[in-house]
Amino acid sequence: MKSKKLPLLLSFFLTFSLTFNVFAAEDTTKVEPEIHGKAAITIDMKTGEIIYAKDIDKQMYPASTTKLLTALLLAENKGKTDMLSYTEGAKSQPEYSLNINLHSIDVGEKMSAENAMDGLLLYSGNDVAYMIAENVGTSAKDFENKMNEEIKKLGLKNTHFITPNGLHDANHYTTAYDLGIIAKTASQNSWVKESMGKLKSTIKTSKGTTFIIENRNKLLGQDGYIGGKTGYTAAAGRCLVAVKEKDGRKILGVVMNSVYDQNDTMVFEDMKKIMDWSYSIKPETLHKKDSVITTKTVKYKPLGFIGPERTIDVPVVIKDDSKYYNNAVNKSELKEEIKLDNITVASLKGNNPIGTLAIKERNASKDYKLYANVPKGTVTKTNLPIYGVAALVVLAAVAVVAFIVKKILDIKRRRRRGKYI
Repeated sequence: MKSKKLPLLLSFFLTFSLTFNVFAAEDTTKVEPEIHGKAAITIDMKTGEIIYAKDIDKQMYPASTTKLLTALLLAENKGKTDMLSYTEGAKSQPEYSLNINLHSIDVGEKMSAENAMDGLLLYSGNDVAYMIAENVGTSAKDFENKMNEEIKKLGLKNTHFITPNGLHDANHYTTAYDLGIIAKTASQNSWVKESMGKLKSTIKTSKGTTFIIENRNKLLGQDGYIGGKTGYTAAAGRCLVAVKEKDGRKILGVVMNSVYDQNDTMVFEDMKKIMDWSYSIKPETLHKKDSVITTKTVKYKPLGFIGPERTIDVPVVIKDDSKYYNNAVNKSELKEEIKLDNITVASLKGNNPIGTLAIKERNASKDYKLYANVPKGTVTKTNLPIYGVAALVVLAAVAVVAFIVKKILDIKRRRRRGKYI
């Protein structure tokens, strides 16, 4: 008997183990991916909601992702056909530069602002960044001030920029969150968006020099990736900003201080992991449909402007599921704000909204309509005695008025008879 039971038990445990593993495999999308980057974030471009978050407020060096802000300032201050002069500051920049790595450029040589934008975002030219800075600003220092003015305008408190190209400086820093806001703002500019979405471009200078450049973002053009910016310094590590559009949604991702491996693949793998997870994860329900959000005590007069005053406890409900992305940032910072209108007896029927519930995250807010949830007939049943007394009073008043009217009419009739006699 024992020998027969043993295979059955083994079969049971094997089946249970396989079933458990299958369910575990199906549930992996709910587990946040592990990446090499020290900090990362994904943001829903439409709502501003943070989906994935890893040390998003930790101070980091941005390297060449800085050039997204340089690009934004170029787009805001110049037109595509404006001509920019190559400057001394540009000429002194190290590789990667058009001047050093592709072809020498003379100080004073010119190129269009459109070409400069492509040289900045596709090739990530360090010299192009300084040429832009010294043509948009009166000097590199003036452009530094413009960058920090823009940072302040965006409400970013953990960012300070020194150089237009992001080469290392201890006082040139940002965070994954702040860089996400900079990148989101820049990518919403049509010219910046167009440029960083190009796979290739041809740049020409006023002396006839031609540069054919390719975008260094390896994800561009694959699986919905429509833009982004790469970056690297020894201090910053490998950095990447990417924008992906899929299934009617647009998500922006930032990875900072990842590994620069031999084949330069890890930062791109990091980005794919957090992007794929962000598209697969579903927001969690904070308040279910028809759940009571709060209770409001309402004073009212059943007879309108006259008669006794009554009170009723009104359950206030939400008629849609309210959702949020469950991550450490949203958990710690999420706030709920309830605003209710003046509630009247008429509004207790629940057909019209009586206020709103605002679910506020760091850079996002959703409003949900609130309704009174008083069971039908409650107000009438509660006030039946008052309504009964009121009805008797009205009937009595009607009877008195009818009696008086009858008397008046009788008097008039008698007077008319007396007149004829």
